[in-house]
Amino acid sequence: MALPTRLAGLHEAGDAWLADCSPHPDLVRQAWDIDALAPIPSGPRWLAAECLLVVGMQALSRIHGEHRGPLLADSLLDRAWWLVPAGAAAELSDVRAVAVRPASTPLHCPPTGWQACGRFWLHRPDGSGQLTDPAVVAAALGPGGYRPSTEASA
Repeated sequence: MALPTRLAGLHEAGDAWLADCSPHPDLVRQAWDIDALAPIPSGPRWLAAECLLVVGMQALSRIHGEHRGPLLADSLLDRAWWLVPAGAAAELSDVRAVAVRPASTPLHCPPTGWQACGRFWLHRPDGSGQLTDPAVVAAALGPGGYRPSTEASA
């Protein structure tokens, strides 16, 4: 039984950090307890930069591990969301493959250790608060490409 306990411990710090990004961390944990997604508003700690799932996966493969921040994926919606610093919108405004969602937009998140409702972490929050630098995201995505519609729902 040491292995499941050890694996659970790997995700506790990321879950704690993610829940604490919400104004209601207890509600986040309650949602996760019933295998539901928890709506966590972007804002003071991070913004969500949305792209197509395959685009996000390709970009992730071009970013070295020490520069990777959290990347949430939704296989049903074919979307991915980078967690980037709160001031990243201006830096990513010219990158056609990504759309930065406004502050206070909820991002519906599963816990870091498993998927829920088709969503899972391609790169999990580790509890440190590390985000992906928008310059790194921009370089990995490159110029041109698809710009997600402003109607897509996080």
